[in-house]
Amino acid sequence: MSALPVYPWRLAPEGLATFRQLRAMGLRPGGSPVVAQVERPRRRRGPLVAYLYRIDLAKPVRPMTPAKRAALAKANAARRVCPGCGRDAGYRIPPTLGMCVPCADAPTELAA
Repeated sequence: MSALPVYPWRLAPEGLATFRQLRAMGLRPGGSPVVAQVERPRRRRGPLVAYLYRIDLAKPVRPMTPAKRAALAKANAARRVCPGCGRDAGYRIPPTLGMCVPCADAPTELAA
């Protein structure tokens, strides 16, 4: 059984990057395996873990096509519509509320 090497926070060797770091460089893992991980300690919970990928095996990010851009815009627009009042809230509806803030804050009438 092979285990991944674990490095302390900010002490990963050169040539390795997290997914977000790759994305900032305009790259993606491209199917390459995770080669290591970094751990950031926390006081009352388990450590935060970030997986590391080799930069030399990373591939460029695929360009956004017009069809993909349209589908993404449609999906984001659907997340802005409140199911309670049917209006565009102007922001993404929080999944914890399930409706816009004014609808969530409105008092509910109890059936007698």
